[in-house]
Amino acid sequence: MTTPVIELRGVSRRYDDGPPALHEASLTVQPGEAVAILGPSGSGKSTLLNLIAGLDRPDTGTVTVDGVRVDRLGEAGSALYRRSKVGMVFQFFNLLDDLTVTDNVVLPARLAGMARAEADRRAAELLELLGIDRHARAYPGRLSGGERQRVAVARALMNRPTLLLADEPTGALDTAAGQDVSRLLTGLNAEGQTIVVVTHDLALARSCTNRTVRIADGRITEDLGSQAVASDAVASQAAR
Repeated sequence: MTTPVIELRGVSRRYDDGPPALHEASLTVQPGEAVAILGPSGSGKSTLLNLIAGLDRPDTGTVTVDGVRVDRLGEAGSALYRRSKVGMVFQFFNLLDDLTVTDNVVLPARLAGMARAEADRRAAELLELLGIDRHARAYPGRLSGGERQRVAVARALMNRPTLLLADEPTGALDTAAGQDVSRLLTGLNAEGQTIVVVTHDLALARSCTNRTVRIADGRITEDLGSQAVASDAVASQAAR
């Protein structure tokens, strides 16, 4: 039987005295899946992503990613885990404007101890793969939003992560650039990359994932395969 890439069991997280941001969530993601986590603002989807990424810890339950008990890691262990197991793509890119595209991409590898020459070779391969090698010496501020997101994806893939996490990856992009990033994620998944995308955009979920998990009020309410997602989208458009 295949070992899951992600396994959450009975995970809850509460902040201060408010209601739980996440309540007894259980989720399993297999290698090669592309999963969308859908829900409105405040539903708990970002909390779920942060727990998987090791940026936060649950109050109860267990979080296991690629055999690592993420909920048990200390600060140093969490940093090492993110460098070796997880690539992250954010809505607003989080690129360093005073570094070139290449220097942004190689940064995770350099932090992981990779030699500069090897890191440069890996970065060049990724930039060519993602169609932005002509911008290798440019600075992020001179690129379009879609190009900057491609740089962010290259950086996320630098250390060959088991898992790619994307937090609203098209949220800051226009429609054309968003579709471009969607096709990019689809292509990466077709090559075997396990992907989890957090979004409120049903169109993005439909186009680049094969499974959708819905969250409302901190609870996982639905877990839909690709056919159900497509039917849901058709129904939503018909209702407009």
